[in-house]
Amino acid sequence: MSQAALSQTVSQRYSALVSAQKLETDPAQLALVDRLDRLLESIQQKQLSTKSSSLGWLFNRNSGRKAGFKGLYIHGKVGRGKSMLMDIFYELAPISPKRRVHFNEFMTDAHDRIHAHRKAFEKGETREEDPIKPVGRALAREARLLCFDEFTVTDIADAMILGRLFEVLFEQGTIIVATSNVEPQDLYHDGLNRQLFLPFIDLLLAHCDVFELDAPLDFRLGKITSGKAYLSPVNAKTRASMEAMWEGISAGHMEEEVVLKVKGRKFSPQRAAGKAAWFSFDQLCRQPLGANDYLAIAERFSVVFIENVPMMDYGQRNEAKRFILLIDTLYDNHITTVVLAAANPHVLYTAGRGTESFEFQRTASRLIEMQSKDYLSGSEVNLAE
Repeated sequence: MSQAALSQTVSQRYSALVSAQKLETDPAQLALVDRLDRLLESIQQKQLSTKSSSLGWLFNRNSGRKAGFKGLYIHGKVGRGKSMLMDIFYELAPISPKRRVHFNEFMTDAHDRIHAHRKAFEKGETREEDPIKPVGRALAREARLLCFDEFTVTDIADAMILGRLFEVLFEQGTIIVATSNVEPQDLYHDGLNRQLFLPFIDLLLAHCDVFELDAPLDFRLGKITSGKAYLSPVNAKTRASMEAMWEGISAGHMEEEVVLKVKGRKFSPQRAAGKAAWFSFDQLCRQPLGANDYLAIAERFSVVFIENVPMMDYGQRNEAKRFILLIDTLYDNHITTVVLAAANPHVLYTAGRGTESFEFQRTASRLIEMQSKDYLSGSEVNLAE
């Protein structure tokens, strides 16, 4: 590979993580590392040709195919390291502007822009009635490289605009890299009017190579099962243990700001990296959050860290109710949960009266079960997606 102006390759970053014992070498992951490095080289060569010819990028933007290389669609089972490796690639990619985004968040943004354009047309602020092309052009201007996490299509509203929207993106020369749990041919499987969606799959395959990552379940599960995922009391030692688990789980992922939107409300974890999120008890249980908020967390993240859970009495029964609901939601969705608390689960709630006292017994039992190897090794646990 040509190393001109490439400060680092995915292979070098991967090797550094292995040397630091944050990852274990896996042949399937190494194959993807090599494929991502070849894409890095293609981007770099394109950048160099742009510098040598002021018209180079202009001609390339006329068509994604004229760029001379395809993007990449990475699929495979959960927890294999797809997003981790894509994140490394994204960080190293010598191109700007670029954007890394969860696919559902991208589609929400696209629908918001389409709605805003239609309103502008109604007000006479634009003469272009069809919103797809101007929205697509705007998205392309904001990202010459688009990296999608969890590419999936389940909503008919998304399915009906994807083909036209991505056609504009590809025409503008945007490079697409995506991770998904399903093969391209299985996108929008059994969806309403799926025959109208099929041309999008053909378009995607024309502009993206497909790579299946068939690696074993991510070894970082052991970073939790080999330690304690429920830590108490709160002190320097347990904080250090929690931080060490976070470093193990987030290895290879960039920390990023994630905004969760639920019925007009917005809230964010203190830290987010890949599929892992770090919250405080105060954020989750002292604020007026409810079932939909906790479900949004479970749908977005596979690993949730909760710090500074206090002991509660009858005066904190509202906080206890939220904590009960939070743990129920994480448990029902089989979310790996790391807790730093003031005491062991059975003595966290000290009140001897009220329905919360009875319900908290179930919560305590679930917190203990959620630390078991059977729970942590469940097929739905997704640490490194």
